[in-house]
Amino acid sequence: MNFYFVLSSVAFVIALVILYWLHTQAWLDIQTPHVTPPTTGPLVSVIVPARNEEKNIRRCVEALLAQDYPNLEILVLDDRSTDLTPLILTEIAERDPRLIVLKGHELPPGWAGKPHALHQASQQAHGEWLLFIDADTFLHPNAVSAALVAAQNNRADLYTVMTEQITGSFWERVVMPLVMTALSVGFSPRKVNNPSTRDAIANGQFILIRRVVYDAIGGHERIKNQIVEDKAISEQVKWHGYRLVVADGRGVAQTRMYTDFASMWEGWTKNIYLGLSDRPAMLVLGAFGAFLALMAALVLPLWPILGWFWYLSGGAWMAQVVILQSLVVWAVLLGARMQVNARMNIPLWYAFSTPLGAGVFAAMMFVSAWKVLSGQGVTWKGRTYDPKTVRK
Repeated sequence: MNFYFVLSSVAFVIALVILYWLHTQAWLDIQTPHVTPPTTGPLVSVIVPARNEEKNIRRCVEALLAQDYPNLEILVLDDRSTDLTPLILTEIAERDPRLIVLKGHELPPGWAGKPHALHQASQQAHGEWLLFIDADTFLHPNAVSAALVAAQNNRADLYTVMTEQITGSFWERVVMPLVMTALSVGFSPRKVNNPSTRDAIANGQFILIRRVVYDAIGGHERIKNQIVEDKAISEQVKWHGYRLVVADGRGVAQTRMYTDFASMWEGWTKNIYLGLSDRPAMLVLGAFGAFLALMAALVLPLWPILGWFWYLSGGAWMAQVVILQSLVVWAVLLGARMQVNARMNIPLWYAFSTPLGAGVFAAMMFVSAWKVLSGQGVTWKGRTYDPKTVRK
């Protein structure tokens, strides 16, 4: 039997298995439904680190000031911004004294920027619960009330949610759905929520943690050199025997992580390798993911085309089967990606850009790994970090 026919048939079976596996991992079984706002409750300290966030900070803070939870303090730490962030914060604080603006100190040796900002702010917080929010995250008015009730109902010590991702540009819509799928495979929510596993992840865009637990694990000072600080803090919580819960928070919070290709490239090349490099099994999985992405970028577009050329060259029924196999894989892939896009409010036709997005994702994986392994360092928010200081 023809070698190319056998190769296509094997690839057909493998592709269907992989597609099924990739798209059955993102089960967010725990929800964060809206609730009736309580009339009283424990003090919640909302902490926002802000470094050069003039595009987002007003919307973020005004959403916090609009919360229906009755017992809240809001602290924003200006992490030595050089843009209009300080002026915007001052203007809001003068209008609404509920906003407490803190000035960040110079970054000490051995610290990454965000852990240092969060550490400084946490020292000024008085809440029984701490809620860490990124400046590019915008909360529904019921978000704090809903998350606190959900955390208490699930007996969580750290409650983190996957927010709704706002995607406005072409490249965001091409790449972000693939990144979200990759994260769900690398860090299955069901495994993370299982106390008997060591799998741990948190979304730094929204982390609600009990203050006593935060202090018990050493807070952000314990993970001061970690750029991927959300994953590091979740590991400390879970590995010390506390309850970690990752939930669906798309109804209570939205995030616009990146607005263009350059910022997205910088952000994910920072996160991807560092998020996987501390565990050999995860690093292997990451390498496998990069390989799959590269194959999707190169092979998927060529598969039906090569089958068609073979048919024109006399491939007869075997070439027809190869074409059919490739089209079935394409149909399954497009159906799965359209479902992901629908959940992310992205036009369904972007599913056809999957090979392009897969190529970019593979490139981000390789560049991220190269930056760290070659000693080039990682750049984020205008700061460059030596990879030796950000590994565990």
